[in-house]
Amino acid sequence: MPFRPRVLFPILAGALLAAPAVAQDEYVVDLSQIDPSAILASAGDVLMRAPDAAIDELFQATHAAAQKPEEAEILCTLFDPHADRSFESLAATANRLGADSRERFAIALTNIAAGGLQNPRQPYDAALATQTLKSAGVTAMLLHDDFLVGMTAEGNDAASRDARCRSFGWMLDALHEVPMAQRVAATRLMLNEGLAQLGSH
Repeated sequence: MPFRPRVLFPILAGALLAAPAVAQDEYVVDLSQIDPSAILASAGDVLMRAPDAAIDELFQATHAAAQKPEEAEILCTLFDPHADRSFESLAATANRLGADSRERFAIALTNIAAGGLQNPRQPYDAALATQTLKSAGVTAMLLHDDFLVGMTAEGNDAASRDARCRSFGWMLDALHEVPMAQRVAATRLMLNEGLAQLGSH
């Protein structure tokens, strides 16, 4: 059966933006009804096929949520090197955020899913992505004395987690200021590998 994006997109939008019966004014990211089920297994291929504008929507949603300490703490765990960043995990994480953030993530993930299903694999410059991420780290380090301390904190105690999340937020601030093409490349890299590229140098 040929792929029909005009048919699939309303299904995606309905599943991702479905409001719960107890709170009709709140967004909930629900991927359970989306077909094909391959989207649930891994975000990687969908994220590499989605257009740059959709990936940047996800970055902007992440950056906005990271301005709130309680939401930054939730989001930064996604970018640990061994974290689960499947599409399902992204949705589950988004559902732990506040209503405004859930709405932004729901729209971004809808657009990524729709674009990732109908587009060929997008051009991706791994060297540019790595360099952009490292440059953002340098910028954050120059602006914030404790940035490197947070990026290298490995413990699971509250102080270490807080330090990592602060550094994560500072790096998102730095990435927010770079041109979109570089920001999108760095976002794809983070979603594929977490912050391993930055933390290892």
